[in-house]
Amino acid sequence: MLENFGIVGISWRQGGSEALAAYALPPERLAERLRRFAKQAALAELAYLETCNRVELVYSSESSQEDIRPLALQLLTGRAAPPGEAKRTLRAWRGEGACEHLFLVAAGLDSAAVGEADVAGQVRASHDCARAWGLAGPKLALLFEEALRLAAAVRDNTRLGAGSISLAEVALGHVRRRLQRNPGLVALVGVSPMTERAARVLADARQAFVVVNRSEQRGRAFADRFGARFLCLEDFRHDPPPVAIVFASTGSRRPVLLDDQLQRLAARADGEAPLCVDMAVPADVDPAACAKFGLRRIGMDEITDEAARNRDARLAAVAEARTLVDAALPRLRERCIERLHGNLFATLQEHYRDVASAGVERLAKQLKLPVEGDERDAVERWAQGMAKRLAHVPVVGLKGLLRDGPEGSLDAFLDALGSDLAGRMRQGEERRNGREG
Repeated sequence: MLENFGIVGISWRQGGSEALAAYALPPERLAERLRRFAKQAALAELAYLETCNRVELVYSSESSQEDIRPLALQLLTGRAAPPGEAKRTLRAWRGEGACEHLFLVAAGLDSAAVGEADVAGQVRASHDCARAWGLAGPKLALLFEEALRLAAAVRDNTRLGAGSISLAEVALGHVRRRLQRNPGLVALVGVSPMTERAARVLADARQAFVVVNRSEQRGRAFADRFGARFLCLEDFRHDPPPVAIVFASTGSRRPVLLDDQLQRLAARADGEAPLCVDMAVPADVDPAACAKFGLRRIGMDEITDEAARNRDARLAAVAEARTLVDAALPRLRERCIERLHGNLFATLQEHYRDVASAGVERLAKQLKLPVEGDERDAVERWAQGMAKRLAHVPVVGLKGLLRDGPEGSLDAFLDALGSDLAGRMRQGEERRNGREG
């Protein structure tokens, strides 16, 4: 059941958001690398979750003892780690603790900005990718479904999401305050969910902005949606217009704005030096160059820290959300039992129905009832209803064994049955395991 689930990874708590760049996997050949890792670590199912706050591997494994952190650290960093480094660097959760952790993440309870709504979409995308790559099966489907169901319940039934709670909103708060103090043009660098959100906010406020992107096709299409001007990244680097703010969020693995470009931006400022809001991990805007030319840079560490300072304002709502998390864990366990072992219950119930039908046949012969007719139908209905009621007790007991019994409880239950029934139930389990594999 839940003991087969596990999570290994690193979050902003271990070293800040910007330090996560050293552990994030590049998108190139990501599916291939994850498939190879799943095979190496003997994982039945695997999903990769990357957000501004964390890089984590969510998995299901038949082995409940193996610590995969050394292999995970090698996957995330591309190097073999010295003894002990993996345990110091990565956190690990197993069983119910892993399920609870994913619930907290999806609900925004484990984010720097408590109640952050964006993370639920990232959790959904993680599972969608894993399914598309053939890495996620029925067990992770149950776990992610319950996590997303919980996230929706927290959003709809608590005030955890009231006000500006996401990291993007924290960053956009700096943008608004800077423009109120000294208006000017905003440069959105990159085409991403972060720059799209910024574009919507700026467009609603009728604030002028320019879209800057390496790919002209994507950048121009993005700019046209909002009636904004487009500039190629190279043109912006060499001949930038005067801007009040640079809001950057690209997928580049290296900074896209370095010394020369930032010096030009500083030189062309009209009054106050431009503000650089860097939402990328790794950084899009070189921090050292900003300091060198007097540009204020707000990076993910600063945004995360500010969000963390706002956590106290939502602590009352956290208690309500925790109640929903606590209720989700037993619900997930029941859903796992029903979905993953439903064939056992169906076979047991079918056995009782067969016994009832055979009994009706014997009774009909003894009483010389007709093969068809109202009397025969009435006896059959009564027998099937009694079979259903009688099957209820062993089915409930079997569910209890699967939920709370020690390892080997199912085998002991089947061994105590007649060989024919036990064989039928074991065949059903083998067919299920074959489908999952």
